[in-house]
Amino acid sequence: MTSPVFFKASAKTNPTFANADLRRAAGGAFSAASYDAIRPGYPAAVARLATPDGTPGTVVDGGAGTGQLSRALVGLGHQVYAFDPSADMCRFLADSTDLSTWQASAEATGLADHAVDCLSYAQAWHWFDIPAASREADRVVRPGGRLLLVWNTLDVSRPEILRLARIMHSGDIQPAGFFPTVAAPWKLADTLRTTMHQELTVAGVHELMHSRSYWQRANQRIRNRMTGNLDWYLLDFWEKSRADTITLPYRTEAFVYERDASERD
Repeated sequence: MTSPVFFKASAKTNPTFANADLRRAAGGAFSAASYDAIRPGYPAAVARLATPDGTPGTVVDGGAGTGQLSRALVGLGHQVYAFDPSADMCRFLADSTDLSTWQASAEATGLADHAVDCLSYAQAWHWFDIPAASREADRVVRPGGRLLLVWNTLDVSRPEILRLARIMHSGDIQPAGFFPTVAAPWKLADTLRTTMHQELTVAGVHELMHSRSYWQRANQRIRNRMTGNLDWYLLDFWEKSRADTITLPYRTEAFVYERDASERD
């Protein structure tokens, strides 16, 4: 049996693109149905970071996807609104939730000045033009409000999980201990780092791969190759049956930003 090569994890915290159009195309490539069915959700501890004391507030969940963080925020009593740059995601949100939803980008949210207590982004900030998105957040968040950034990241500290992430082309793997890049006037105020696990069958791991932006943009030849590589890794190298359960470790990391008053005009 041929053993896989184990590469080091990337130290990058954001994907790189040749131009803004390619960045927007990659970020909008996700399929709502596959994403919602297979991506893990977020713990209530993350949603409690939306306001300083955890009391209900007005929260806009940006790049909301299928509403996984939105639902956690609603569960804590926040008044939640949601937008996403993808028309497919917005349709899914409108059909599956009671949230007021619209299509917009982090760089141009369509919100009024100082309209919200918190602007949240889960699994999304790394797709944006960060200086522009930071300026827009400053415009729409009320004085004393928060910018909340959240990621669920496969824990690739184990070499076999790192190899799995590479086979699946999991482009949103953040290095352990990372901090996102956020522009002024925002300053880091709080951090939450925790762990969780997701139990999937072999078919479920394939569905997880299908939820990735790389798969969504790939042609059939590339998809066939990815399917073959993943089957070999799980069924031959790991010696799993299709009925076996596979435990995937995750890191959940949330970052609270508040305005740095010293950098405001």
